[in-house]
Amino acid sequence: MKLLGLDPGLRTTGWGVIDAVDNRLRWVADGIVRSDASLSLAERLAQLHRGILAVIAEWQPDAAAAEETFVNQNPASTLKLGQARGAVLLAASLSGLSVAEYAPRLVKQSLVGTGRADKGQVGVMVRQLLPGCHASQADATDALAVAICHAHHQGTARRIAMALERAS
Repeated sequence: MKLLGLDPGLRTTGWGVIDAVDNRLRWVADGIVRSDASLSLAERLAQLHRGILAVIAEWQPDAAAAEETFVNQNPASTLKLGQARGAVLLAASLSGLSVAEYAPRLVKQSLVGTGRADKGQVGVMVRQLLPGCHASQADATDALAVAICHAHHQGTARRIAMALERAS
């Protein structure tokens, strides 16, 4: 299964694509979509939306996962981040992808073992779990971490469903 991880942001949205087969993960691609800060908010959201649509068209993922928004101290920044997230999730959903969402702490815990891991620790684990991955952008690395988290949780859910099916 090809999974698309998304790390939404208004300035920069990270994306990462991995293949997940059984318990094996393989890096496929990653990158970022930037919006032009000199444009209006609506135009920037449209840039993000079109950028993610282009990523989906190129890499043809089977499903997507995104990091949930955390609330920071600046309500205006939180609102803009939420709008960027909406544009990104809409692109995935309109493309026919199911979209899972994960809290930042859960993503970190799934990769590093603690929800308080820093970006450096997450980056090390992404490169460890995806040999050959050289994501140079922090936002792309975070998106790959979301995809890995989704692969782990999806695999667990599939194993539970199979066990329940056998038991009935």
